[in-house]
Amino acid sequence: MATKPVKKVVLAYSGGLDTSIILKWLQTEYGAEVVTFTADLGQGEEIEPARAKALAAGVKPENIFIEDVREEFVRDYVFPMFRANTVYEGQYLLGTSIARPLIAKKQIEIARKVGADAVSHGATGKGNDQVRFELGYYALEPDIHVIAPWREWDFKSREALLEFAEKHQIQIAKDKRGEAPFSVDANLLHSSSEGKVLEDPAVEAPEFVHMRTIAPEDAPDKPHVFTIDFERGDAVAIDGVAMSPATILTKLNELGHDNGVGRLDLVENRFVGMKSRGVYETPGGTILLAAHRGIESITLDRGAMHLKDELMPKYASLVYNGFWFAPEREMLQAAIDYSQAKVTGQVRVKLYKGNVTIIGRESPYSLYDQDLVTFEEGKVAYDHRDAGGFIKLNALRLRVLAKRDKRG
Repeated sequence: MATKPVKKVVLAYSGGLDTSIILKWLQTEYGAEVVTFTADLGQGEEIEPARAKALAAGVKPENIFIEDVREEFVRDYVFPMFRANTVYEGQYLLGTSIARPLIAKKQIEIARKVGADAVSHGATGKGNDQVRFELGYYALEPDIHVIAPWREWDFKSREALLEFAEKHQIQIAKDKRGEAPFSVDANLLHSSSEGKVLEDPAVEAPEFVHMRTIAPEDAPDKPHVFTIDFERGDAVAIDGVAMSPATILTKLNELGHDNGVGRLDLVENRFVGMKSRGVYETPGGTILLAAHRGIESITLDRGAMHLKDELMPKYASLVYNGFWFAPEREMLQAAIDYSQAKVTGQVRVKLYKGNVTIIGRESPYSLYDQDLVTFEEGKVAYDHRDAGGFIKLNALRLRVLAKRDKRG
């Protein structure tokens, strides 16, 4: 139930059943004027019907905001994250996590524009998204009133939600009347499926869960080879054709889909303290990560590369836990972006039945010196005898330890 007077609230609105119920609940329980924000993040679904549904629910036309944010999403969120080679718990490419700060930012911008005193989201009280949304809200507008319906309302079951929907004449699709076999979140970077048929981590996910990739065993028997060009750590072209960030990711998604690339079955540790099992598909992101590491392998100094690898788990945790707008994430981003100044060049990629292989890389800023590494006599002087002193200096402490232990 409402505990604080609210005049106007900006709702993150998909037009689906849950957020449609939330919209009506905000109107009835808070007596608030509702403003809806619907983002096209490349989820693969038509978002314009959300306008008609919001109008039918009594939202004023001037209070309905629908925006295509795909380019901003990839340019300002996905690409900066991939400059860090970000992977959570060794496997997860953070497809859901990275979308939440952008939605939160847009909601706050709209709230300022229309004079709203509250924002609301449809995340449940058990997951990570409630944290991500609300940390974003408070970082950008510290005194904003946040309404989290799933933590406030009295509905105890899905049947109760459906009864509320029918009472308020909210349209219910036939496939929503029964329990959905799993829940899905999707954007241009990935799709994630959780719950119901996926809750037992011992049971293999059914094939119908996968929506972004074909099965690797069904992929073509012939490898697909292509090139990706990078400038300052960001992909800028595929097979020599310059493209925008969102267009590049879209193309990589197509290539990944066709070759069975990017499937992940993961049990992860949620920020709120429980473990959850999810089936993720990140075809384009999986390719992009491998390609980015490929171009870094010849353009980054060893010290810079290893430091990046040490910082990455912290960066990944910050993104996963919702601290995108925190100063420590911005500090890490500044260091990461500095490292990318010479990460420019081209990699050659081979896709084959679920695998991504980097088979070539070149850059005008390459640090790879064939004369240094060749087994033949090189042009650059390298005295093999120098290695003896280098080894002895590094072995000194080990020798001291061994002598002590021998005495003991």
